[in-house]
Formats: sequence, C-alpha cells, structure tokens
Amino acid sequence: MNERDETPRPKKPTPGGGDDDTPTTQLRRELPQEVPATAAREPGEAPRDEKNKLTGRQRLAQGLWPPRFTRAQLIVALLLFGLGFGLAIQVASNNDDSALRGARQEDLVRILDELDDRTQRLEEEKQGLEDQRTELENSSDQAEEARKQTVEKERQLGILAGTVAAQGPGITLTINDTKGTVEADMLLDAIQELRAAGAEAIQVNGVRVVASTFLTDSGEGISVDGNKITQPFRFKVIGNPQDLEPALNIPGGVVQTLEKEQATVTVRRAGKIVVDALRAAKRPDYARSSSQ
Repeated sequence: MNERDETPRPKKPTPGGGDDDTPTTQLRRELPQEVPATAAREPGEAPRDEKNKLTGRQRLAQGLWPPRFTRAQLIVALLLFGLGFGLAIQVASNNDDSALRGARQEDLVRILDELDDRTQRLEEEKQGLEDQRTELENSSDQAEEARKQTVEKERQLGILAGTVAAQGPGITLTINDTKGTVEADMLLDAIQELRAAGAEAIQVNGVRVVASTFLTDSGEGISVDGNKITQPFRFKVIGNPQDLEPALNIPGGVVQTLEKEQATVTVRRAGKIVVDALRAAKRPDYARSSSQ
C-alpha cells in the first residue's frame, strides 16, 4: 500500500490577493514609490513647462544671447576684420588721388580761373622777355639798352623784395574782428589767394609782405614777421582790381570764411594804391655775384 506524501506544498499566489505574505510582496511594500525621472537641464535654461510657454521671439533671443563662439569662429572673424581694414585703407588712398572728383562746382570753376590767370601772366612775362631780346638785338647802342633793362629789372625785383616803394591800381581789404576769432592762418590764406590772383605788392598794417613772410598768433593779436598787429587788419594790395576782388569773393573763399567767424570784411577797388612799407635789404652771407 503506497503512502501519500503528506509534505505541505507552497501555495501559489492568487491574482489580486491582498493577504499574500510572500517575500516578493513584502519587498515591494518596503520600497518607496517610483519617482518620475526628469530630463537634465542646462544652467540658466528655463523649465520645460515654462519653456513651452515662451513665444517665438523670446526663444530666438535665448538662442542668440549669450553668444557662444568657438575658437575657429574667432580666428575667422579676426581674418575678416583685417581684410576689411585693408580694403578701407585702399579705398581711402584711391579717394585721395582723385580729390577733384568730389569737389564742388564752384571750387572747380575757381581752380580753372586761377589756372587761366596764371597761364595768362606767364604768357605776358614770356612776351615781355621776347620784347626785351628784340630791343637788344635791334638797338644801335646795345650796352645802353642793356643798362636800361637792368635798372628796370632791379626796380621790379626791389618791389618784390620790399626794398622799394610801389604804387599802382589795386584794392584795399579791411577785416574788423570784434569777436577775436580771426587767426593767423586765415590772414595767410588771404595773402596766398591775393598772390595767386596776381598781386604784385602787399602791405598789412604797415608791414611789407614778401616771399619769406610768416604769420603767427600772438596773444590777443597776430604777428607778421615778428611785428604784432591788431584789428582792424588793413591790406593794401597792388595788382589788377578785376582779378583781385573776385578772387576774394568766390564762394567758399576768403570773404565767406571770415564772415563765418563773425568778422566784417570790406573790399574796395582803387585806381591808386601806395605801398610804402619797406624791408631792409639783406646782404647774403655767402653768395656773391659771379661777375665779381
């Protein structure tokens, strides 16, 4: 007779059983509830819920700022900057070579007029020299004719050097500077403009202007060759009045520049101007005449 195995067998867990005290069930009860994992966020990044609420413009701003540059991008930026700087210098150099292209119409007309006047004066000087040569060749007494021409040349050179007085038609230029804004370079511009227009003799407040004349600012006044002059500044100029006056009154010229500085400028033509301020003849230290 076979005996039955009386060893008790473990019960199978019943689905949904609440009173099952198996080790697995006990372990599950002791473990805490699972916490949902959250995605890692970069520093400064808004939470996902807040990020979803941002507008498109705000997202674009967050993507652009703060900027993030790599080393390669910085090197490319430096190379592009150097290339642009070199191109800018090249363009500026080309513009300096063609400065007349950007000049105003009034300035171009003035430059052309000055060139025409200089050409005319050179032609007259050339014609005068040719006439002197003709007189020397046709004169019966060439020695006497040469002496006369030498005396005349000496007188002309004396006028230019300021060692002899001169008179003739010309203009007077008076500048009243009550505001004290006129400076030495403005008077120098006036002298250069007059010379370019054909002035043969110039005197400023009793000081003869020659080729070596210099002007400097001196306290409340201006010095001409070391001689201090004060306003009003009076110019006596010998030359063709029809050339001298328009040269000062051209648009953007001497008169308009001085009037912008609140100075009062008066230009008058005269049939006779006397320039009697003299400069002492300076004997050269080393140069001697080759005829001695």
